[in-house]
Amino acid sequence: MAVVGALGLASVALAAAPAFAKGHTDITAPSTAQVGKTFTVSALGDHDAALYVRACIENRSGTQAWHQVTCGDVVWTGTGSTVTAHVKAAHRGTQQYRTVVYGLSNPTDGHPVRLQTSDPVTVNIR
Repeated sequence: MAVVGALGLASVALAAAPAFAKGHTDITAPSTAQVGKTFTVSALGDHDAALYVRACIENRSGTQAWHQVTCGDVVWTGTGSTVTAHVKAAHRGTQQYRTVVYGLSNPTDGHPVRLQTSDPVTVNIR
């Protein structure tokens, strides 16, 4: 009887444990670029906390605020949203880029929710 009670208690404890949503992000960019030349930043992202997802690329210089560069298409969760930006290096310095994954309840959701952000990658403009 004690074993049955312990197993019942264990199953209740497991059922009460929170489920964690899973997601992933990836971003690629060259480590260096030449002033006046165009370089490519590519990203992808997915997350199972929403029905639909959209990946966007953001960038910043120095300690300035992050700004959205471009976004990919809205896709079903599990498909993975991809996005590519062609950036012209305007001046010397460093630029940082990151991927942001937004969750949407439907393809035209006007209020997407930020679900995950990648670590930034740095491009040195020379």
